[in-house]
Amino acid sequence: MTNLTRASHELFRRTPDETFPSLEVFQRHFQWQREQSLEIWQPPRSLTARSVAGDRLLLDAGNDGAYEMNDWSFSQLCRLSAVSKETVNRLTTDTAAQVFAETLPRGQRPLQLFTLGGQLRSIHTATYTRLHNADLLDLVNEVATDFQPPPKGSNGATGLYGGEQDMFCFLIDPAGWTEIDGEAFAPGFFLWNSEVGCRSIGIETFWYQAICANHIVWDATQVVEFSRKHTANVHEALTEIRRAIEALVCKRDERRDGFLKAVKNAMETKLGDDAEEVQKVLNENGVTRGLAKEAIALAQEKGRFTVFAIVDALTRIAGRMANAGERLSVDQKAAQLLTLAA
Repeated sequence: MTNLTRASHELFRRTPDETFPSLEVFQRHFQWQREQSLEIWQPPRSLTARSVAGDRLLLDAGNDGAYEMNDWSFSQLCRLSAVSKETVNRLTTDTAAQVFAETLPRGQRPLQLFTLGGQLRSIHTATYTRLHNADLLDLVNEVATDFQPPPKGSNGATGLYGGEQDMFCFLIDPAGWTEIDGEAFAPGFFLWNSEVGCRSIGIETFWYQAICANHIVWDATQVVEFSRKHTANVHEALTEIRRAIEALVCKRDERRDGFLKAVKNAMETKLGDDAEEVQKVLNENGVTRGLAKEAIALAQEKGRFTVFAIVDALTRIAGRMANAGERLSVDQKAAQLLTLAA
């Protein structure tokens, strides 16, 4: 098993304006972007950088108009011109326009300009093939109907992120708990893409035991990753991603029946006839004396000492713990107790 930190990295690097409150809002945003964005093809000789009012730099695209550049498209323009972005940023806009006038390529092959309103989102050569974020999320909406974002992170982030350069989506099935080798796991996946070429398209599926407030996925197993660059066959990635999610869902359904049977057995299997006997069994299975005593008291309120009652009590105790490591430890002990009902 391994701990996955990809979502945690996203949680801490994203600004509030890149965080979305729900999957529905997330999908609507990218559907709107797909509808409003345009691809414009222009030969390099039609492109001209122009200084406006001494403090703004626009890119003229022939008869298609002039566009403001964001940080990403400006970086791409610098790379096309083989000039240092850091150096150009130190120049006045008038001087920068002159630099691009002398360095922009003048070949015959057209360049692809990706625009949204008056903004240039990206600029590419003909070798780049775009796959829209909305296309990817349409697929998710179709095949991952039971999946949803994880509990909000420590800073309120949701696991759903989208900015000028890319998109990242973290989804889990909170009702998909099943048993793997005697322990409880639930399915989830990470999904990412960039419409402007700053990262590949990809998916990582997994089964996890816990997710902390920093969105670290703890004790993940059966981790499978697929990614592809935005070249001519990039749309074939949708088929591979569909297969990955469908395989996850299929395995969840297969395992869920077995897990439900295990839970039923846990609800019928007693750990002991009294608190003293249950305390002994819990201690033998690695539950500390104090934790066992607290769990027994909670189970006793419901008048039973079944495996399920004790596991439920331990889970409730873990939910009150502030430390993620302590929560994980208690959750693991609770999951191990389920094997006593096999």
